[in-house]
Amino acid sequence: MYDSILDALRRGAPAEALAAARALATERPDDARARELMAQAQRMAGDTDGALASLDHAITLQPDEASLQFQRAAILLARRDIDGATSALGRTLELDPNRYQAYIVQAELAIGRGDLDEAERLEKMAARLGEGDPGLSAVRGMIALRRGDRDRALSILSSAAERNPDDPQLLNALAFAYIARDHLAFAEQTLLRLCDLVPGNTPARRLLADVVLRQGRPGDASAHIEQVLAAGRASTEHLRFAGGVDMQTGQMPRATTRLKEVLARTPDDRTTLDLLMRCWELQDDRDDARATLEAAIARSPRNAALWDARLGVDGHDGEAALAVVERWSQAMPESPALLQARVRVALAAGDAAAAEAAARELAGRLPNDPRAQTQYLDILSARDPQASVAHLRTLEAAAGDDDNRRLQVQGWRALAHDQAGEAADAARVWLDTHAAWAQRLMPLPLWSAPDAPRAPAAAVDPDAARLVFMAGLPGAGHEQVGRLLDGVVSAFRADRLGTNPPRDALQNVHTVGRLVRGETTAADVHAEWRAQLPARRIQGALIDWLLWWDNAYLDITRAHLPHAELLMVVRDPRDMLLNWLAFGSPVPFRMGTPEEGAAWLAQGLEHIVVLAEQELQPLLLLRTDEAGNDPRVLSATLAQLLGVELPVPPPQLFSDQYRFPAGNWRRYTGVLGAAFAMLTPVAVRLGYSET
Repeated sequence: MYDSILDALRRGAPAEALAAARALATERPDDARARELMAQAQRMAGDTDGALASLDHAITLQPDEASLQFQRAAILLARRDIDGATSALGRTLELDPNRYQAYIVQAELAIGRGDLDEAERLEKMAARLGEGDPGLSAVRGMIALRRGDRDRALSILSSAAERNPDDPQLLNALAFAYIARDHLAFAEQTLLRLCDLVPGNTPARRLLADVVLRQGRPGDASAHIEQVLAAGRASTEHLRFAGGVDMQTGQMPRATTRLKEVLARTPDDRTTLDLLMRCWELQDDRDDARATLEAAIARSPRNAALWDARLGVDGHDGEAALAVVERWSQAMPESPALLQARVRVALAAGDAAAAEAAARELAGRLPNDPRAQTQYLDILSARDPQASVAHLRTLEAAAGDDDNRRLQVQGWRALAHDQAGEAADAARVWLDTHAAWAQRLMPLPLWSAPDAPRAPAAAVDPDAARLVFMAGLPGAGHEQVGRLLDGVVSAFRADRLGTNPPRDALQNVHTVGRLVRGETTAADVHAEWRAQLPARRIQGALIDWLLWWDNAYLDITRAHLPHAELLMVVRDPRDMLLNWLAFGSPVPFRMGTPEEGAAWLAQGLEHIVVLAEQELQPLLLLRTDEAGNDPRVLSATLAQLLGVELPVPPPQLFSDQYRFPAGNWRRYTGVLGAAFAMLTPVAVRLGYSET
């Protein structure tokens, strides 16, 4: 009776199966099985609404059949109706408490909503029915992964995958575990296997595109995302990703077309808008930008991001920019973003009074917004530094017991004192801030003897991939160098300053001491460093940004990496100390007193002097004195030094990383003179003036 329907379903002929199921349902209107098979045929044909209606009809005929409820849950999941699916799964288990797969799906849903305790409860229930099943291992692995135990998750999932190499659910979980551990090459292989097993698995193919893109292969990422789009899965997220990949592969017209479609669907998506603005800039197509943004504003006139982007198109033209601002004020007179735009336009037009008025109003509306406050302070300080100090004292008093807020305001006040020429007051505030943060900062590491005997240099392998170790001491400006390279040069790694740093000896503050005492060897340190390269997605050239450099590392490079170049970032040591005091450091070192910080800096800089004088390793010395606040000049200098091409950076790239100009230390000799005196000898050896 059901054979013809089942045969058509097995052959993948939904139209034939549906015709047979409808005929049987007409002949036997009380047959729940006929309605169930009709639902399966409709679902195979892509008619989820019809499938759900047929299944609901089957349930009315056989309300106590657990399998019907479970199938209903599957359809609702496909429609992203999580609440409905959860309810159907609950009904399934009421009817059949031994329905193992229902527990598994419920556990997966609990993981998805972050209810890990409930997921563990359901996992234990499922374990009584299906211990050893790959689905159970997948759930256990994902629970461990969501709890942050990445090693345990990977152990569970990789062991289970060895036993069940073709289980899609397990492979999917394993891919996420590899990604969490930054084992992207393994994740790629796992996802390729999953896509081979389930060719229509769009989420896996999309994830695969992301994984290969993160490995620096935009061409391969493009091939994968194009397969997703060709399958008719042109979701907003997929189109946005595809547009971004197109930009990386130089397909600008196609990128623009796709991103414009995304913007039309989601005008509030700032990421898409930023990508589009970059596309238009690279193609120098202001006309298309104006037309597209005007159409978007017509549909969403109260979208501040659209207005801001529209202003950006004509920001070079004072009259046109002012006209955009006036239209914006009519649509959104209460918008803080409008006030920010008024400040920019007024400053560009040289109208200081209008800029200050708008900035003051913005700071009053957003008292806790750093950008609003600093913008107002910059304008106020330029006119009246003492008024800026007074304003900040008011904000500091208003901070009350909010220590973080108070420390933030104190930092601004110190800069206001600096602009007012009150060096002693500025230094006093900075020293108080360092003292307040001292317990949260890293103790200064001990230095080795800078000119101790080093291992002989091994022969250079002419086929070795380029390797550069980059480092700088506090105040040198290496954070600006890192910003110029990060995300632009695929070989550059800033992960040592991130949330998931490599677990090698070069990340350990005690390694230098252990090398000096003979508790470890250069060979061991080199082996640890090399073992971390796959997890860091390094397959060729590498620029490794170290936390600091000590010449004890020369025993590693000379013996095992003789081709390595050392990119050392420096500036006048006295300016380094002042910038460290005022702005901190990428590695949060605890300065102590200015004299303690100066003594430590002097010792560290001796290592660089020895490198330069004795030519112990290929050395690239990058001085940031004159270009520390100018990303375009620094980028050009860096590109020439490294022998690479770097894109022209935005002129405001360092706006949130302002550092004092060269020679500013001389304004602080009265209060920091003793500390500067400790740095003068090494400053002279580095080529700087004694005074």
